[in-house]
Amino acid sequence: MITKNAGKLSKAYFKSYMQLVMSSRDFSLEKARSFAFEELFQGDEMKNGEETYQKFTQAYEELSQERTR
Repeated sequence: MITKNAGKLSKAYFKSYMQLVMSSRDFSLEKARSFAFEELFQGDEMKNGEETYQKFTQAYEELSQERTR
């Protein structure tokens, strides 16, 4: 998935990305979140802007809630 100069990324994008990482690498949700954060934000929450980070966090929370049902 390409993100360079992608602007504000959606919650759906981050959910799909983390689901892909979990599926392809057999990662837990927590490990997929860490992997995605490093790949997409390089350890800096504000690298892609506050709104984009909020969408990332919302996607993680939603996936977490879905997995506990």
